[in-house]
Amino acid sequence: MAKPSHGNKKARLLSSRIVYRGPVFWVTTDQVLEPGGMRVRRDIVRHSGSVVILAVDQSGTEASVLLGRQYRHAAQQYLWELPAGRIDPGENELKAAKRELLEETGYTARRWSRVLRFWASPGFLAESMAIYLARDLRQETARPEPDEIIESRFFRLSKVAEMIMNKSLRDAKTICGVFWLAQRTQQR
Repeated sequence: MAKPSHGNKKARLLSSRIVYRGPVFWVTTDQVLEPGGMRVRRDIVRHSGSVVILAVDQSGTEASVLLGRQYRHAAQQYLWELPAGRIDPGENELKAAKRELLEETGYTARRWSRVLRFWASPGFLAESMAIYLARDLRQETARPEPDEIIESRFFRLSKVAEMIMNKSLRDAKTICGVFWLAQRTQQR
């Protein structure tokens, strides 16, 4: 049996303290009064937000998507994924997206539009992600961070969808962006 809805009532923050602060994120322990009246502890990973770039080349018969392959320690493997990165202090989303695309891939784009915004894992992570569609691409020189070793390559949209379906591409932000593009392409 479904529990009763509490409408749009929000939780009330009773207290919050920072228990960890690192260079990329910080963690708070919050005491919260939930909409249903229960008092609970919530440990939240806080983050300034991220941008994801869906860089698309539409010059061929089928759209191609720019992916990067890099080692991800948390996943303990190399992953193919859309270029992405955090929003630095004083940056807006679009400025961050332009910076990340150039740093990681060496590409710039003339046309930009935000197509999705979502929570990465809202049960414990306060990181929102915005996906920007980048078109009319131009290749320049990549400017990766010192710890970034990224192989960039274009893949046909159908190939990326196949990689998702056969479980060789397992990055959530990339899956979101690619499925958005595939749906948009079908609607045309």
